Amino acid sequence: MKHSDREFAPQIRVPATYMRGGTSKGVFFNLADLPEFAQKVGEERDRFLLRVIGSPDPYGKQTDGMGGATSSTSKTVILSKSDNADHDVDYLFGQVSIDKPFVDWSGNCGNLTAAVGAFAISNGLIDRELPQNGVAIVKIWQANIKKTIVAHIPIVGGQVQETGNFELDGVTFPAAEVKVEFIEPAGDGAIFPTGSIVDTLSVPGIGDLKVTLINAGIPTIFLNADELGLIGTELQGDINGNAELLSKFETIRAHGAVKMGLISHLAEAETRQHTPKVAFVSPAKPFTTSSSKIIAAEEIDLQVRALSMGQLHHAMMGTAAVAIAIAASIPGTLVNLAAGGGSRTEVRFGHPSGTLSVSGEAILKDGEWKALKAGMSRSARVLMEGFVRVPG
Repeated sequence: MKHSDREFAPQIRVPATYMRGGTSKGVFFNLADLPEFAQKVGEERDRFLLRVIGSPDPYGKQTDGMGGATSSTSKTVILSKSDNADHDVDYLFGQVSIDKPFVDWSGNCGNLTAAVGAFAISNGLIDRELPQNGVAIVKIWQANIKKTIVAHIPIVGGQVQETGNFELDGVTFPAAEVKVEFIEPAGDGAIFPTGSIVDTLSVPGIGDLKVTLINAGIPTIFLNADELGLIGTELQGDINGNAELLSKFETIRAHGAVKMGLISHLAEAETRQHTPKVAFVSPAKPFTTSSSKIIAAEEIDLQVRALSMGQLHHAMMGTAAVAIAIAASIPGTLVNLAAGGGSRTEVRFGHPSGTLSVSGEAILKDGEWKALKAGMSRSARVLMEGFVRVPG
């Protein structure tokens, strides 16, 4: 029997802001503005965010939601005044699966971090006095991974300055520069979960692969491009249309996750899509970006390509850039060797959309490497603000 439309509850209206941060964009919420049922961690919150974004969508388009059908645009952020001493705002990130009914809370989004400080200032989440002109220092508590991030937000006339001439490869238009520092991005835990800077990962059906398994910014598995039969300058079309290759990467990711101690069984990788990331590196070489710009080998130190949510990323995830920065600073890692080896605190790497410069500092203490900080410049701006509508 067909039900009358009158039997269905009307849509609810929830205050929200749609923001771009770095090369990602997502729906930002003030925790206090969420419906009461979504203010608490749990299935109800996850169902709400899934419906906001338009997931799960078997068509893979997220047409009936705010998502953009890519890992870079299927994102949600919940912010609140910080409960942590010496921090301004608590930042919780949810990576929404496109085709499956779950939200992955296992990691941070480094790109959207660039938008967190601006949202916090504009939405009254910071109680202390900020400069009327200059740069506001916003101390962020990243609640997913329990780390500190410091954002430098330009202010003009008491308002966040969003427009400017800073250009970020992967973003079409220039905007104001936002400097972001990730403090002790590996925390008290080991940067290298296996204790080695280079391991051999044995993957059935693929073979033995050299890997650097690192937990800085986000757990990441680095491989050499040539061991995978790749050249290192691939674009999205070279990877994402190859189902066999994508399956190979996912198998490597699952085995790497077990070796890193992130999961106990391979099957768990299916519900942990956000972490770990998989990236492949190669020495500097000329390449043509996705926008047809030609980058000379002399402009970069190495090439890096990374996968997110099962697809090659169109640029570089911010958290993976942190992992690149720290790995590059530690002699002997695959990232460091691809960049030419030796001691370094900054690298510029090529990615599908262009180049990115990152800085990283690490020290060897009591026989273990400790990450001090990583930094990079991004940009951010409000795309739309008002309310999202969600079927009741």
